[in-house]
Amino acid sequence: MRLHGRELMVESLRRFSPRALARNPVMAVVVVGTLVCALYTGLALVRGTSVWFSLSVTLILWATVLFANGAEALAESRGKAHAGSLRATKGQLKARRLDKGGREYLVPADDLRRGDQVRVRAGELIPADGEIIEGAGSINESAVTGESAPVLREAGTDSSGVNAGTKLLSDELVIEVSADPGESLLDRMIALVEGASRQKTPSELALSVLLSTLTLMFLIVVVTLVPMAEFIGVTPSPVMLVALLVCLIPTTIGGLLPAIGIAGMERAMRANLIAKSGKAVEIAGSIDTLLLDKTGTITLGDRKATEFSPCGGVAVAHLRDVAYQCSVDDPTPEGRSIVSLARDQGTQATLSTGADFLPFSASTRLSGVDLADGIRLRKGAPNAIAAFVEDNGGRLPDDYMRLVERISRDGATPLAVAEEDRLLGVIALSDVIKAGIAERFVQLREMGVKTVMVTGDNPLTAATIAAEAGVDDYIAEATPERKLEVIREEQAKGRLVAMMGDGTNDAPALAQADLGLAMNSGTQAAREAGNMVDLDSDPGKLLAAVEIGKQLLITRGALTTFSLANDVAKYFAILPAIFAASIPALGALDILGLHSPESAVLAAVVFNALVIPALIPFALRGVRFKASSATQLLRRNLLIYGLGGVLLPFPAIKLLDLIIAAFL
Repeated sequence: MRLHGRELMVESLRRFSPRALARNPVMAVVVVGTLVCALYTGLALVRGTSVWFSLSVTLILWATVLFANGAEALAESRGKAHAGSLRATKGQLKARRLDKGGREYLVPADDLRRGDQVRVRAGELIPADGEIIEGAGSINESAVTGESAPVLREAGTDSSGVNAGTKLLSDELVIEVSADPGESLLDRMIALVEGASRQKTPSELALSVLLSTLTLMFLIVVVTLVPMAEFIGVTPSPVMLVALLVCLIPTTIGGLLPAIGIAGMERAMRANLIAKSGKAVEIAGSIDTLLLDKTGTITLGDRKATEFSPCGGVAVAHLRDVAYQCSVDDPTPEGRSIVSLARDQGTQATLSTGADFLPFSASTRLSGVDLADGIRLRKGAPNAIAAFVEDNGGRLPDDYMRLVERISRDGATPLAVAEEDRLLGVIALSDVIKAGIAERFVQLREMGVKTVMVTGDNPLTAATIAAEAGVDDYIAEATPERKLEVIREEQAKGRLVAMMGDGTNDAPALAQADLGLAMNSGTQAAREAGNMVDLDSDPGKLLAAVEIGKQLLITRGALTTFSLANDVAKYFAILPAIFAASIPALGALDILGLHSPESAVLAAVVFNALVIPALIPFALRGVRFKASSATQLLRRNLLIYGLGGVLLPFPAIKLLDLIIAAFL
């Protein structure tokens, strides 16, 4: 719901509350000044003296505050429609809660607590955030993500997390609730889009302190003008002094600062990124080191088996059959692709009753099956399989390492296969680097962001893909412990680190990283550890998060530069016009030749008021993002927004002075 007319006015007026004004000291000073001008206007009416100047200043200052409040209200309104639909979805939720005996009780979703178990059947809405503990099913997440394509969620995998408000399309699930009422992703989204939970970020707080300090300095300057003016025989009116103060303090950025922060979070929301706080979006723009998984981020993911390459005189058919047996119960995309390739090549292998499947472990980097007769079949990373064979008393074939190196040089990932103490050969898992990813890494490098590819591949494959993608560094054969170690090493150097993850084993690293982007499809542990959640579960979204954060910082910096430059220009445009008559020497500085002190001040306060709505589109849309270094950004800000901020007020104030003078 976008605000229009009267609704926007009502929302703007609500922000005149003392609590709202206390969050924005600059606009609070403007409000106090408006009240002072209104008081003197009333006194002038009682005394029967002229009120046109004080009344004009009062109305213009009133409009200035309304424009600033309207900018914030307009920014928040961009998420109101989304919040409305989310609230409607939340109100429909019912739950089949299970007791300890497995009996079902239909209860409102708000009655659910962390640890409760619920059953969801096909066609029903999932009542709460949670983890699938039984079953698998296809889920429509369009109510949360906007994407209507169904996704598969399954117990015991890294895609076991579900969200309240999404719809189960098939099968039946048992879910363990992971969030109390008010703490679900749906609740956080509603609070975020309505601005209820937005807190000022550290940089925003620092900028607010700077603006407050400047406001105090200009207040002291204006107050000291009173004895100076009286010394030369001039008695400026309080209304004139208030108008002068409002023109000199940084009202433009003071009025737009809340809107910039809200708009940054709203842009993240439109990209289906849920930031748990505004701080997460801001940190994304300050990142120095970016840790990216290879699969799904740099490459398209879902590596597929493309070749069975035996070694040591092993027959291709035997390697194929053992690889099939190792993978027939492997739920990963790689495992399913091995089964598919083996079947395409005519395997007749089967698993006998009593076989015990061993799932993949990040610590051992092996998976496989123990057959009923005790024979152990394994597949996994080349060095892990080599260690497995040697531990069982076997030796590596002479052509094994050459085979691994050949597959790695081709850019594929080698996956070795062993049968007890015998190394049978290597499966080639091929993946494709995403189009345009190298160019994005170049942009990040220009912004001073170091990119590090994290992969479980062997060093040779990792080096080949890293060189092709253009990342700055890579970590091969990475374990969860290694990821955590790298993050801490980078942070010890004073760097801000970002990473993404979806599994429970990623949770420590996500919590340690300055920006942890968790996949919505991942486990609840990962989502709780991260400070940003990607509803699309797209690993490449980490790059988008950095760009959104950069745009937020660039926009804030550009408009701050413009506002402060404006103040300098107004200072030199107004003061000579006010005091030129009493101090002839100042006449040489009155380069605009303004009509009178009154018209000069009115022209300045009108310009001061109009520049806020004029810049609202920039605050909401964000200044155009272009990858560049900090030095280039500073130069661009000073050239465009600094120089523009200095030059624009002179012709604008002169034009307004001419218009005002025509009516005097």
